[in-house]
Amino acid sequence: MSVAELAALLDEWYPPAWAADWDRVGLVVGEPELPVSRVHFTVDCTPETVAEAITHGAGLIVAHHPLLLRGVSSVASTTYKGRIIRDLIRAEVALYVAHTNADIANPGVNDALAARLGLTQLRPLVAATGAGAGGGRGSGRVGVPENGPLTLAEFAAHAKAVLPATSWGVRTAGDPDRMVNLVAVSGGAGDAFLKDAAASGADVFLTSDLRHHPASEHMLDGGPALIDAAHWATERPWLDDVARRMRAEAGVDTVISDTVTDPWNI
Repeated sequence: MSVAELAALLDEWYPPAWAADWDRVGLVVGEPELPVSRVHFTVDCTPETVAEAITHGAGLIVAHHPLLLRGVSSVASTTYKGRIIRDLIRAEVALYVAHTNADIANPGVNDALAARLGLTQLRPLVAATGAGAGGGRGSGRVGVPENGPLTLAEFAAHAKAVLPATSWGVRTAGDPDRMVNLVAVSGGAGDAFLKDAAASGADVFLTSDLRHHPASEHMLDGGPALIDAAHWATERPWLDDVARRMRAEAGVDTVISDTVTDPWNI
C-alpha cells in the first residue's frame, strides 16, 4: 500500500478531528505515492527509533508523540528535529502521528493499557465530547480487575510485572492494604484527571508524570490511591494493538520498537 493509503486508514481509525486543539497529528513527513511494505511503530520518533526503522526497511513510522508539536523556525540539520527530518527524507521513510486522537479512540491507547492490566467492564474515565463523542470513546478508562479484588500492594506489584520495564518503575501512594475493586487509568500524563478519578469511584488511579503538590493534595482530600508509572510504559502497550490491526487490515509487515524512550534511565 502507498503512504497515502496507509495514512487514510490511520485517519479512519483515529480521525484527526478527535485530537485536542493544541495537538499536531497525521502525516508529518513523506511522499504520499511511495509504496510501503513494512511499518515501524514507536511511542517517540527519536534518532534511535528512526535508525531502527531504516535498518528494518520500513517505509512508514507510526509514532504516538508528535515530533513537531510546537512551532519551529528551522529544520536545518544543525537542530535535533532537523536531523531527524533529514534522515527520514533521505531514507524515504514517512512519519505519521496519532496522539490525543488515539488516546480517546475505542480501541485506543487507554484500552490497550487497561487490557495489559487485566481490567474488564471498561468505560471512559471522561467521556469524549465534540467530534469524538459516543462509541465508548474518551480520556482514560475505568474497569474491574479480572482476577477479583486485590490489595493496593498486590495491584501495584501486578502493574509493575505487566507493564514494560523502565528505570522509573512504579511508584505508589496509599494504604498498602486498601482493597482495589475498581481501577482508573490514563496513559501518559494524568494530573488533569485526578478529580475525575476521584469522582469515578475508583480505588486506585494509575497514570504517569504526577507532580508533588497535586498528588499530595489529592491524597489529603481522600482520593483514590495513586500509581505513577513511566510515561513511555503506559503508552507502549498500544503499539501491539495498532500493529496487529495494521497487519490484519493492510496486509503489511510490522515492526514494534521496544527501545525505551523514557528519559529517566538511572
